[in-house]
Amino acid sequence: MELQFNRHDAGSSFFDLVRGREPALLPEFAAASRETGEGMPGVPVGTTVLALKYEAGVVIAGDRQATEGYQVASRRIEKVYAADEYSAVAIAGAAGPCIEMVRLFQTELAHYEKIEGMHLSLEGKANRLAQMVRANLPMAMQGLLVVPIFAGFDLKRSEGRIFKYDVAGGRYEETEYYAIGSGGKDARSSLKKLYRAGLAEDGAIRTALEALYDAADEDRGTGGPDFVRGIFPTVKLVTAAGAQDVPEERVAAGCAEIAGARKATP
Repeated sequence: MELQFNRHDAGSSFFDLVRGREPALLPEFAAASRETGEGMPGVPVGTTVLALKYEAGVVIAGDRQATEGYQVASRRIEKVYAADEYSAVAIAGAAGPCIEMVRLFQTELAHYEKIEGMHLSLEGKANRLAQMVRANLPMAMQGLLVVPIFAGFDLKRSEGRIFKYDVAGGRYEETEYYAIGSGGKDARSSLKKLYRAGLAEDGAIRTALEALYDAADEDRGTGGPDFVRGIFPTVKLVTAAGAQDVPEERVAAGCAEIAGARKATP
């Protein structure tokens, strides 16, 4: 069947045109879920990511596993990236679009800095990311869901800040912590119990690892620490000194402490 396209029918979105006039022509993709991150069959999905504030800034972290349905697609995927010198982004959802969005966001911020000769404000960065999430909505409707957490250090306020998004590009600020992905609910429940305002760096990292450990314990899509393969969560700190990785040795030691403590518990 040939569609007669009129640009006034649905703007520039071909997906909206077909959905409005001939929805039967659309492939029957699996429904996407904001909380589970499940979507189009055969597409690797990455989960779970979280962020929490501490005394010097923000900890942002994620597990390393990607899944395809009930199968493990990758055990070493990266879900947490530095966006620029003072911010980082963690993304849950369809792995391919997630990575492409991160790359575009990094380029967007670098381009702004080169043209304007200054950093975009943290609010401005959060708004730019919201525009990219909103632009992905037609793909999200087909199962290619991308939902980020954005964290940065606000140089004007001298504090760390956390922003979350919905699939339509809505942007919301969290004052303490947040987690998203298939294990997001379990991670948030863990953070709710463990989080305290004004955490020191060691305590904040331990809290993030505990939450990811709890998520992996309850959710099939979230990967726990793999001591055999040497695979551990990605953890970054964003402070006035910039965005930096927590060394893998430190993360591994923290995971070992958690596993040892839980093993000793009757």
